[in-house]
Amino acid sequence: MLSDPQKRAVYDQHAHAGIERSAGMGGMGGAGGFSDIFGDVFGDIFGGGRQSRGGVYRGADMRYELALTLEQAVAGHSANITFPSLKSCETCKGDGAKPGTSKKDCSTCGGVGQVRRQQGFFSVQQTCPACRGEGRIIEERCTDCNGQGRVQQSRTLAVKIPAGVDTGDRIRLSGEGEAGQNGGPPGDLYVEVRVRPHAAFERDGANLSCQVPLSFATAALGGETKVPALDGEVSLKIPAGTQSGRVFRLRAKGVKPVRGGGPGDLYCRVDVETPTNLTKEQQDLLRKLDESLNAGGSKHSPRRQSWTDSVKKFFDDIGT
Repeated sequence: MLSDPQKRAVYDQHAHAGIERSAGMGGMGGAGGFSDIFGDVFGDIFGGGRQSRGGVYRGADMRYELALTLEQAVAGHSANITFPSLKSCETCKGDGAKPGTSKKDCSTCGGVGQVRRQQGFFSVQQTCPACRGEGRIIEERCTDCNGQGRVQQSRTLAVKIPAGVDTGDRIRLSGEGEAGQNGGPPGDLYVEVRVRPHAAFERDGANLSCQVPLSFATAALGGETKVPALDGEVSLKIPAGTQSGRVFRLRAKGVKPVRGGGPGDLYCRVDVETPTNLTKEQQDLLRKLDESLNAGGSKHSPRRQSWTDSVKKFFDDIGT
C-alpha cells in the first residue's frame, strides 16, 4: 500500500477508513479491508472469535453422590435416584420464545453475534452486548421458562450399580445431565459412589479386614473360631499360644474388583479378650494359674520376659 503513491495519499488523509472504502470499490482486489485483517487476528487473540448463529450450547454435566452399604457395593445394586435438573421447556420446545412467535435477528450485530469496535489503529471484535452473542433476540418470552428455554424439574432415574464398586468410583449416564440451550445436546450425569462404614469389615481396595475377639483359653490352648466372610462364616484355626494382634490371612475371601481380576483377601486380626465380671471361684482359679505360670519362668511368657530385659538394660545404660 505504501509503495503505491495513490493509496498512500488516501491513507495519509483518511487513515485506514479511506483504505476500507477503497477496498470496497475494488481498490485492493476485492479482498477484505484493512480492519478485517486486524479484526480477525486480534479478535481471535482477545476472545472475539465468531460464534455459531443461534448460540447453541451443550448442557452442563451433573454429579450425584449415591451412598451404598458394603453388601450393596460388593454384590451390585439397582437404585432409583431423584435429583433436580434443567429440562428443555415443553411449551416453547427449548426456543425461549412465546408459542406462535419466533426470535428475531439482533439489530445491533445483524444476527452475527459479534460487533466491531474501533480502538485507534485496530478494529476489535467483541461479543454483542444486546444479544450476548446469540445473534437473535426474543421479543415475546415464553411465560413458562421466562425465555430461558429450560425449566427446573425433579427427575427420577433407575441406576444399575455393578458389583465390586468402591468409594470414589463414578458411573457415567450419557445424556442425562442438564438440557442444552437452543437445541444443544444435553450434558452427562455422573453418579459417584460412597460406601458407608461397616460394623464388621474395613475395606482397602479388593481386600477386607476384621477383628476377631478370642477367648483367653482358645488363644492359649488353640482351637477353632468362626469368622464372618462375604459368602458366609468361615472356620479359622487358631494355633496354641496365639498372641493378641496376630493377623491371619484368608485368601480369595475379599472383594472381586469391578474392573476385573480375582477377589482380594480377608485379613483377620485376633484380639484376645480379657475376662470380666468373674466370680470368686473364677478369680481363685486365675490366681492359681498365674502362680503356676510364674513358677515356670520365661517359657510361658516370652514376650513379657523380653520386655523386662529391655527395660532393665535401658535403666542400666542410664546409670552408666
